[in-house]
Amino acid sequence: MAGHGHSHSCGGGCDHSLQYEFSTDFSLHTRINDSTFECLGEEVDGTGRKVFKNYDDRMEKETFVNSDCDPELLFNIPFTGNVKIFSIIIIGGEDDEQPTKVKIFKNTPGLTFDDAQGKKADQEIDLSPDPKGDLQYPLKAAKFSNVFHLSLFFPSSVGEDISKVYYIGLRGEFKKADRDQVLVANYELNANPADHKNPLTESSGHQIQ
Repeated sequence: MAGHGHSHSCGGGCDHSLQYEFSTDFSLHTRINDSTFECLGEEVDGTGRKVFKNYDDRMEKETFVNSDCDPELLFNIPFTGNVKIFSIIIIGGEDDEQPTKVKIFKNTPGLTFDDAQGKKADQEIDLSPDPKGDLQYPLKAAKFSNVFHLSLFFPSSVGEDISKVYYIGLRGEFKKADRDQVLVANYELNANPADHKNPLTESSGHQIQ
């Protein structure tokens, strides 16, 4: 992780200055596909999407998401194309409402709480209090270089009662969508395997093994 005034190496040969990291050019919040975004466990519908905002607005306290009846929050974040994610910034709530961990899953559309609890994450991060959004948590370069969907699962908070999040910043590069991956993502989100055909194999007359 990195704070102001430093650069860091995030593995895989990448080394970014803070100008590169914090530049709006590398903020991915405008690349989120709102039509299929979802936040499970939010107390007020629609508030989860609002914490993905400009870095300059990260300190704005009127916009936040609270969990409803326990500390768990799950964000399913589809992108409008493929992205390479360098790092994540998280500003959590005060005191007992600060999330303590995030589990990150790549390219698993429609992830549920049961899935997130039982499935091995692509990366887990123990979170530190960061009220100013100074800390960047580097993501594994090899894992997060070709992402069309990201899931963030917050399983716990300091007080184990409610989790609050003010800001989530995803830093990276946007790439054009791969048509086959978009088809697969839509299929996984919308299709019932019992009564829908796989759009990638329908024309060939057989299923991919």
